[in-house]
Amino acid sequence: MKVTVIGCGRWGSFIAWYLDKIHHQVTLYGRTTSERMKRFQETRKNDMLTLADSVLLETDLARAIESETIVISINSQALRDLMDQLKEYDLSQKYIVLCMKGIEIKTGERLTQIVREYLPDNPRVAVWLGPGHVQEFCNGISNCMVIDSEDEATKKKLVQEFSSDLIRFYYGTDLIGNEIGGATKNVIGIAAGMLDGLHMSSLKGALTSRGTREVARLIKAMGGNELSAYGLCHLGDYGATVFSEFSNNRKFGEMYVKGEPYEKLAEGYYTVKAIKKLEEKYQVEMPICNAVYDVLYQKVPIQDELKKLFARSLKKEF
Repeated sequence: MKVTVIGCGRWGSFIAWYLDKIHHQVTLYGRTTSERMKRFQETRKNDMLTLADSVLLETDLARAIESETIVISINSQALRDLMDQLKEYDLSQKYIVLCMKGIEIKTGERLTQIVREYLPDNPRVAVWLGPGHVQEFCNGISNCMVIDSEDEATKKKLVQEFSSDLIRFYYGTDLIGNEIGGATKNVIGIAAGMLDGLHMSSLKGALTSRGTREVARLIKAMGGNELSAYGLCHLGDYGATVFSEFSNNRKFGEMYVKGEPYEKLAEGYYTVKAIKKLEEKYQVEMPICNAVYDVLYQKVPIQDELKKLFARSLKKEF
């Protein structure tokens, strides 16, 4: 399969590395102004991997998208701008795979909804979600992930083409649940980092349990299967997000409560703003996500939010 990966950051470059490794013909696209792409052009390396000579590097978008499959791995809030750039090209017969997690703040839309606005007649739109870190994959540590799509043939094709002994893919069965679960796990990751920064890491067990419950409620309210919150897209990704030293979202939360800067992308920072709108729209109680929002955007002291969570009315666990 001929595949183009749009986005040469940590995850996009890994996807290019991985798909080349399992013998696909891969092009990695980055903007001419991208420092990451410039480094790849000069050394074919970043801090985590080296791209084989067989991976083509491209800075011309028109040439890059000549592949039959387009994998997109960029900041979720930039997806609409990218689709605006791509609308002049014919993508009607291409597989579009979103290997990114988030919800658009302005509209509250899932990422596949944005793509389908631009490609209403192309059913070949899919998501690639689940746990795993580039550092571990590149060291040969296997993991399980999920591919989901409203189109069964697309799902089957991509799972078969992308599976290997490094990544075991499962067929997703709930696009709404998988997208919402994948996005919100980054918010829980920030909350976990805040607990680490406060030296309250033992609370992460309760966070894991209760965080999954409130995300399940949102998924159900939006028309998805609440069990998806307990699958690979969300709970299955907690090991890589809530507990891992490599998690950008967890590290961002930790540095935030310590008052220290953190420059890497933490998608949960943007996602929680979108979740706030969805919570209000669907009338779902999400106290943990609310607490993260209030700390990040309302500048409420983290200790005040913890007190508020523990002062909530007593209730049954389920």
